[in-house]
Amino acid sequence: MSFRYVQELPATVLTALRQGCVLPAHPLVLDNSRQLDRTRQRAVTRYYADAGAGGLAIGVHTTQFAIREVGLYEPVLALAAQTMRDWGGAEKLLIAGVTGNTAQAVAETETARGLGYHAVLLNLARLRGSSEDDILEHCRRVATEMPVIGFALLPAVGGFHLSYDFWLRFAQLDNVVAIKMAPFDRYRTIDIVRAVYDAGAQDRITLYTGNDDHIGLDLVVPFVVRSADGKSEQRARIRGGLLGHWSVWVRPAVAMLDRIHALPDGADVPEDILALDSIVTDCNGAIYDAHNNLKGCIPGCLEVLRRQGLLEGTWCLDPDEVLSPGQAAAIDRVHTQYPEMNDDSFVTANLERWLSERGKDRPLVA
Repeated sequence: MSFRYVQELPATVLTALRQGCVLPAHPLVLDNSRQLDRTRQRAVTRYYADAGAGGLAIGVHTTQFAIREVGLYEPVLALAAQTMRDWGGAEKLLIAGVTGNTAQAVAETETARGLGYHAVLLNLARLRGSSEDDILEHCRRVATEMPVIGFALLPAVGGFHLSYDFWLRFAQLDNVVAIKMAPFDRYRTIDIVRAVYDAGAQDRITLYTGNDDHIGLDLVVPFVVRSADGKSEQRARIRGGLLGHWSVWVRPAVAMLDRIHALPDGADVPEDILALDSIVTDCNGAIYDAHNNLKGCIPGCLEVLRRQGLLEGTWCLDPDEVLSPGQAAAIDRVHTQYPEMNDDSFVTANLERWLSERGKDRPLVA
């Protein structure tokens, strides 16, 4: 298998991917009739670009998988790609989520490629119960179409765990460019890190966190990977995050990652950076509804954007998908306790710019 699609990526895009960046998992924005609100959907994309995100991922869990059932997959992807290119520039990384059986995943990959996306994120939930050999063949088939990003997804939101051996073989596929690790499990996270290094793929595959319960330390702490005989070791690093949590309060997330990237390897880590791990996790617990098994995770993200004025409501395609009891109060608490984690003033200052048809005529207020 060749690197033909990797080589065709713009150099700035490939550099951003390798260095690591903030990649929001883009939500779906609906109006009160549960129809696509194109103006506010576009405004959220513009917000991400101006907040400093390195790109976006769309067609993923935060976008609501049901977009496929209501004919919104291609329109939503098209709007996001065009908006990000127009607003953020050609260097922004565009990732499309693909799911379903192999035929569906390949068809979605072809759609994404036609819209100018750079890579696809593989959601394997529909393959639950299949053998790891069959799952690997599915991944290999998609990888013949476009660069792929692996996705270790926790069972609470439809995923399932895969073995170290699977990830070792997956890392050996030439067109894998990154892996999003979201098992919410330190043992399995370490398995994936080891697999990438044991496959000798660390210079080709960039590690991204999706572990919402451990974002800060995932980005700060090196992972030790030793040779089979224990006589040599390498220090693996997770370089960025592809997170539904980062669909909100993006500007502080970018600032946090920039501070972490500025630390030289081996340098002492300031205590306030280490302390961000528990702060971010506490915020995530409220927004992502951790104490209710993540049932309100999508409405929680929408609620934060609604409070900032980017959205008019928290409507989901499923009318029963709403904030959990007590979740609004939990969001109130973390918003009050950790004011440094929100970017309300930035959003307020630029909201009209993002909502306007002629928004680029308005200067960005930093």
